[in-house]
Amino acid sequence: MKKLEEILRKYNFPKRLKQAPTIFKEIENIAGFQLPDDYKYYLINYMEHDVFIGPQFLRLWDIDNIMEHNNGYGIIDNLPYTIGIGSNGGGEFIAIELYEKNSFRIILSPFIDLDKQYHIEIGESFTDMLTRLENNAPWFK
Repeated sequence: MKKLEEILRKYNFPKRLKQAPTIFKEIENIAGFQLPDDYKYYLINYMEHDVFIGPQFLRLWDIDNIMEHNNGYGIIDNLPYTIGIGSNGGGEFIAIELYEKNSFRIILSPFIDLDKQYHIEIGESFTDMLTRLENNAPWFK
């Protein structure tokens, strides 16, 4: 978690003043998988934040409204084993996808056409996504 903590601190992600409610079980039951540890660490310790990392804009949703966003955008109903965690402010959402047993990836996909064929991998983990952004990786190649 050292690399993750360094990035979050560098980009002034706001720390929680009190511990987040641990509603992971509810999110995990609906998503159909356990959330990765690095993402859980973020949810427990940090609040929603809008930030540019490298050239890319990133909005990560707060634990209190993840389910609201996923239900409102239809992510849960249309994309099994995918849970939205934020957006890029440009019409795409960021999500964690279980794509093989116990293997996750972070994807970027359009809000408009919720179809797995449009998923673009932007990280092999939550930490990897932030590291790639910090190294100026583009969303789209």
